[in-house]
Amino acid sequence: MRAYFDHAATSPMQADVLAAYTAELTRVGNPSALHADGQAARMRLEAAREELAELAGAGSPSEVLFTSGGTEADNIAVQGLWRARNAQAARPRLLVSAVEHPAVLETAEALAARGAELAILPVDSAGVLDLAALEAELADSAERTALISVMAANNEVGALQPIARAAELARAHGVPLHIDAVQAFGQVPLDFSALGAAAMSITAHKLGGPVGVGALLLARDAEVAPVQFGGGQERAVRSGTLDVAGAVAFAAAARAACADRPQRTAALAALRDRLIAGIEAAVPQARLSGPAGPGRLPGSVHMVFPGCEADSLLFGFDAAGFDTSAGSACAAGVNRPSSVLLAMGMSETDARSAQRFTLGPTTTGAEVDALIAAVPGVVAQARAAGMVSAEPAWRAASAERPATPTGAVGR
Repeated sequence: MRAYFDHAATSPMQADVLAAYTAELTRVGNPSALHADGQAARMRLEAAREELAELAGAGSPSEVLFTSGGTEADNIAVQGLWRARNAQAARPRLLVSAVEHPAVLETAEALAARGAELAILPVDSAGVLDLAALEAELADSAERTALISVMAANNEVGALQPIARAAELARAHGVPLHIDAVQAFGQVPLDFSALGAAAMSITAHKLGGPVGVGALLLARDAEVAPVQFGGGQERAVRSGTLDVAGAVAFAAAARAACADRPQRTAALAALRDRLIAGIEAAVPQARLSGPAGPGRLPGSVHMVFPGCEADSLLFGFDAAGFDTSAGSACAAGVNRPSSVLLAMGMSETDARSAQRFTLGPTTTGAEVDALIAAVPGVVAQARAAGMVSAEPAWRAASAERPATPTGAVGR
């Protein structure tokens, strides 16, 4: 038996979504064509757009622009807003939280290499945006700020961000806000119009849709410079032939994710807390990263296992039949600590000892219990393999921790 605990990377497509997707793939017609099949495709595309607009709280279907995924949506928002704002007046500053996805952070860094003034907003030890720092930045230089980009929920530790308050501050100072809601959409309530943000990125494959389709919600009054050119589709912001099958499947996946969401997410959060409690009981030295229960995504568990390399843990869980994710990224064979964890104040050693377990609609209690049962053996094996450095540090940390958990679930 294999069990999938990597829904934050991609959540499996459910039967009804797959049926809608494959049915659409059998149809013909470019939605920009004027013949009957083209116009039929356009009608199906626009129906998907209308449904996504309703589910995400857009004021109008025209605010939903289809993209190839969250990365493209983030790039269009960050680059497009910054360039449009600087075409009107000199507004070089760009405010981005320290825990953003690389699709935002690396885009911001690329703009900084071309003249933008990049300000990285700090987060607390739970990975939550420091609102006082944002307020201070805006009070000091709002007139020179092109935009703010803050995610709705962190993809690594699951921390929910105070986007409603960030949006209030942005509006008060007349600065556009972009929200990366790729991890949050379908898991927590989101209302684009009520937030009053300029832009919001979402994608299909995080909520059981196909890979390769996403959307940028763009307010009707937001000015965005296009980052690619062509046929002028999607309000001339994102040119290119539209993926009708992807859009239809995206809408079907979003419909399923948002249906009965309070009940669904409550059940998912109960499994999440069961997993956290089980891991803490099985490995007393393990530490939960991120906020307590209500402050994190319902399916997100991120643990630090002192004395274990993240990759050793990942390979151990994989061999035991569990798909998980390392808390650090590997490049060219070098184990590098996560920038998110370092921004939270975690040591490099601890940041290299993390593992992410993300649950989704297919996760069962039996799978959670099986994972809990496997944790002690996988951790023991990873500890035996050792860390590249600082093994005494984990032993010292272990000695300071009690043999049984003392905190509440989700601490």
